[in-house]
Amino acid sequence: MTSNGFPILDAQIGHWPISGSFTISRGAKTEAVTVIAELRQDGVVGRGECVPYPRYGETPEGALSALLAMRDAIASGLDRDALQAAMPPGAARNALDCAMHDLAAKRGRRRIWDLLGRRAPEPCVTAYTISLAAPDIMAKAAAKAAHRPLLKIKLGGDGDPARIAAVRTAAPQSQLIVDANESWTEANLEANLAACADAGVTLVEQPLPAGKDEALASMTRPLAVCADESVHDRNSLDGLRGRYDAVNIKLDKTGGLTEALAMADAARALGFDIMVGCMVGTSLSMAPAMLLTPLARYVDLDGPLLLAEDCAHGLYYEDSLVYPPDPALWG
Repeated sequence: MTSNGFPILDAQIGHWPISGSFTISRGAKTEAVTVIAELRQDGVVGRGECVPYPRYGETPEGALSALLAMRDAIASGLDRDALQAAMPPGAARNALDCAMHDLAAKRGRRRIWDLLGRRAPEPCVTAYTISLAAPDIMAKAAAKAAHRPLLKIKLGGDGDPARIAAVRTAAPQSQLIVDANESWTEANLEANLAACADAGVTLVEQPLPAGKDEALASMTRPLAVCADESVHDRNSLDGLRGRYDAVNIKLDKTGGLTEALAMADAARALGFDIMVGCMVGTSLSMAPAMLLTPLARYVDLDGPLLLAEDCAHGLYYEDSLVYPPDPALWG
């Protein structure tokens, strides 16, 4: 405990091997690199984890530096409300915001959803990701996961109709979500959406690059389309109307649970469906996002399922059913 009674902030980088590899349209990786923020006060430790994302110009080293630069402000009494203006939205603020929530819950000996006046999360079905590959390889992966009720299929542009058809044949009963990660173009958009519709896909995430998605507003979409890279926080929402039916809320984009909850409320008021998403991280990254699941139509919190090893006190997964976090983990 500091002399003035405010928390002490520390942070570190964590490395978590992925089971196999995780491949999307922008490339493949074999480990998840996270940054963990820790707040210590009165013998209690609050923790939060983020996953810096190169797509948004973030690096683990940059996020760590941004967090450590907040030490003096935290020691001087910076609270969660002031944090929203003190740091920009992004991964680093997410880790610190979630550590503040965790510290408040642990010091108050109450669950964080009770402190915030939110509905308690319940066990819910999460999507399970099938990485981008050749159609036959994706079909084999889908066949192994065909018992899961919801699969998220990573696509990559050319050849996607064959990929989604192969996956559907291999997993005939699973609900399918497609994530194109900005890899489609206006030239193949209509054909790829039609192939997804023919395969009974429920939702397509971010088919076109952010900032180049005007075509979505001028076409009849055969299935629901969800914004991911095009949406970050509440300020992103107004420009999405008419182009998207749903928004993917990720705490690493919003800059923490505080903004994520406010964004979810605002998005629902505008008529958007909610997807709760994640980067590939440990259960410490997923746990705060569980507070959004009562508001969500789609849940994609499978990060720990893709790792070779999870953090201590990790979330409990019963196949695709994910349970709320134990207090020993977070919140």
